[in-house]
Amino acid sequence: MQDSPNPLIIGIAGGSGSGKTTVAQEILNRVGPERIAYLPHDAYYKDLSGLPPVQKADVNFDHPNSLETELLIEHVKLLKSGQPVELPIYDFSTHSRTTRSIPIFPHRVIIVEGILIYAEPALRPLFDIKIFVDTDSDLRFIRRLQRDITERGRTPDSVIKQYLKTVRPMHLEFVESSKRYADIIIPEGGHNAAALDMVVARIEEMLR
Repeated sequence: MQDSPNPLIIGIAGGSGSGKTTVAQEILNRVGPERIAYLPHDAYYKDLSGLPPVQKADVNFDHPNSLETELLIEHVKLLKSGQPVELPIYDFSTHSRTTRSIPIFPHRVIIVEGILIYAEPALRPLFDIKIFVDTDSDLRFIRRLQRDITERGRTPDSVIKQYLKTVRPMHLEFVESSKRYADIIIPEGGHNAAALDMVVARIEEMLR
């Protein structure tokens, strides 16, 4: 059961590989996972299981249209009203939404994390705090390369091609431009201990 009528809703955005997940995990650990409902925007990619491989390869996964943001908004509103939701599980190796899901229950804090969350005008007003994790592009690319190879079964060549074709131009068009909506900008992501101390203290203060 939700123990507060007005949960604190926090957005964490930033470029691919910026360290958004590290920041979110640090907040989870320090504020307490029992007080937080965590919704990664990545879980809401549209199901492409019906598309042939050639068409899947042409999909721009870094454009807002590739995500079912309407469902994410619905889930945030349901959690805010005290109702549980089912978080989709997305298979990045096949670009398809699985039949399984994760139950997410209402808590005092709701964290929404993703590269494009501030590029969505209907999503931005839901956040009480908007955090942007700002990291140099070379570090972000290296992290993305390592992640996609080890966690998503991609080849180095395919990661590089996607970065040049869609990731970089979409970052400049949607992600970097959405930084102006942030309340807090954290350079260096989860390695910025001073900024994280301030964010966690602010969260604790608002919860009180």
